[in-house]
Amino acid sequence: MSSVNGKVVFITGGASGVGAEVARRLYDKGANLVLADLDKERLDRFATSFEQRRVVYAPADVRDLSSLQRLADQAVEQFGGIDIVIANAGIGVYGSVLNVDPAAFKTGIDVNVLGVFNTVRAALPSVIDRRGYVLVVSSLAAYAPIAGSACYSLAKAGVEHFANALRLEVAHHGVDVGTAHMSWIDTPLVRDGTAEFSSMRAAIEELPGPLSKITSVQACGAAFVRGIERRRLHINCPRWVGLFRWLKPILSTRVGLPLLLKGADQRLALMDAETAQAGRSLNARIVELDGR
Repeated sequence: MSSVNGKVVFITGGASGVGAEVARRLYDKGANLVLADLDKERLDRFATSFEQRRVVYAPADVRDLSSLQRLADQAVEQFGGIDIVIANAGIGVYGSVLNVDPAAFKTGIDVNVLGVFNTVRAALPSVIDRRGYVLVVSSLAAYAPIAGSACYSLAKAGVEHFANALRLEVAHHGVDVGTAHMSWIDTPLVRDGTAEFSSMRAAIEELPGPLSKITSVQACGAAFVRGIERRRLHINCPRWVGLFRWLKPILSTRVGLPLLLKGADQRLALMDAETAQAGRSLNARIVELDGR
């Protein structure tokens, strides 16, 4: 296990949810923080709670490589380099392929896929110099797709394979690459989605057993930090999510499909009705932030 004391950690989506929880825990272990978030007000409040000589932060849209590059360059100037990069920023997109707003679908891909590339690209030269660690935040959705969330499922499967390819490219530099896979975590993404769309809430509540449980952000943050310290290939929260990496091939067969299809048509009809009534396929907070 490697110590994070004195390490420099670059985190996108770093002002709330899992990103903020991981930042707090790593800071308490002696890490210096580089934080990016689209929400300037929330980022300012969060980042100013730390000793200012140990944090660099700036509002940044992960769709904009130049803004992330400026922040990475600032971090290198202040701290001398970047040891760990966590590509965490992400959003939900709601609605069937037939009815989802195409602009929202594109936004989801731009944030959840291209945003990961931009994050890694901005920090990677320094991470290579320091033989560091890259963590790409994927999801259980990479293993088990959800009707009404094709955009999110596509994106999270895509960034998992991005990380797998990146691992092959940087291994000879001494850089390790991991992916994080979570089920439902008590973050703004899940809270906003379930509050605004009852179909999303029903999709969670109707899942069997532990699949319907919402895990605390504290438990997820602790799992992330353990994985980061060990430079793990896979971080799963809760741990049972890791089983789905092996079950994934079965879920696309006649054996597994009934599990995914159960009740999907009713939930999908409700989700499309709700997004049509709202006039959007994104959470209201994301629409507001994107319009600023």
